[in-house]
Amino acid sequence: MTTLPWLEPDHLWFPPAEEALDDPDGLLALGGDLSTDRLVLAYRNGIFPWYSDDQPILWWSPDPRCVLFPPDIHISRSLRRTLNQGRFRVTADRAFSRIIRLCGSTRAEGTWITDDMVAAYTELHRQGIAHSIELWNRNNELAGGMYGVALGRCFFGESMFSLETNASKVLMVHLANQLRLWGYRMMDCQVESDHLLTMGARSIPRAEFLSILRACVDQKPDQSDWTFTWEWRGPEV
Repeated sequence: MTTLPWLEPDHLWFPPAEEALDDPDGLLALGGDLSTDRLVLAYRNGIFPWYSDDQPILWWSPDPRCVLFPPDIHISRSLRRTLNQGRFRVTADRAFSRIIRLCGSTRAEGTWITDDMVAAYTELHRQGIAHSIELWNRNNELAGGMYGVALGRCFFGESMFSLETNASKVLMVHLANQLRLWGYRMMDCQVESDHLLTMGARSIPRAEFLSILRACVDQKPDQSDWTFTWEWRGPEV
């Protein structure tokens, strides 16, 4: 039986992501804390926390890794019709606290977004590292949202929710195209799902993911802030 490393809160380190278990896929280490320094170190090395209230902090780096390269975003015919209707508008960093809590409360299967996780990522947001993306309907009500971490030219999507039909798909289209305009190399989706695959995401070997990450995590993106400027302009886009 493999013994996983136990991380002490006063010792800031991680084992190499390549040492993660095959079963369960990607489990790398336990313990530590959710300090900003540790979370940033984790993301820089292709590692993320995922655990529930009754567990210690669990750190993961699965193989393969689901990613979306921004130019690969797929827009189906039905989604084009939704975009043409202009039912939604997109903002960023307008309602981080609401978004992260709704990401937890709207999941039917339960949530891993504990109070400690909320506090940790709210601090990341305060420091300009974590961001929220909000989707609003015509009544100026939240229709969907996502939060994640931005480092260099990589965006690490953490969780999203949808309160209206196609809301999460519209959000993904806007986010991917905005990241493309800013020069981001990839969006980390962590683990694949049917929804992500239909949007153009794909799974790549962890070694390839880490290689791309190391090449772009220290590159400055082409942006001054998190103001979304990309707009859907119809079928010609």
